[in-house]
Amino acid sequence: MTEQIQRVQEVDSDGFATTKTTRTVDDMPAPTDKADTTNTAVRIIWFITGVVLTLLAFRFVLILLGANQANGFVNFIYSLSHPFAAPFFGIFSYDQTLGVAKFELSTLVAMLVYSLVAFGIVRLLTIRRPRAV
Repeated sequence: MTEQIQRVQEVDSDGFATTKTTRTVDDMPAPTDKADTTNTAVRIIWFITGVVLTLLAFRFVLILLGANQANGFVNFIYSLSHPFAAPFFGIFSYDQTLGVAKFELSTLVAMLVYSLVAFGIVRLLTIRRPRAV
């Protein structure tokens, strides 16, 4: 509930001052509360999606260039991104040879699917319902 009070002071032609006070009460809850919560949820979803897509992009580039798995950074990226890429390995007959340059199409499909899922969740959160009049 929000309340607004407006005071207006007027001076008439005789020099007398009169004050008018107007009070407005809004019984509807402030719309920014739900909007702020939705906005925060949307930002969190896009942040998480961005982290996952960045990991998968690093994985794709490292595999494309045939990076050495014995390297600490490469092994770190492979181990972090594996749970996100693994569900898509069977789509294009995945071969588990790391350290050999190859085009891992399943990682690109994973990036596309995760992007579409995030987009769908964000759209569901931001659906606007018609307000009762």
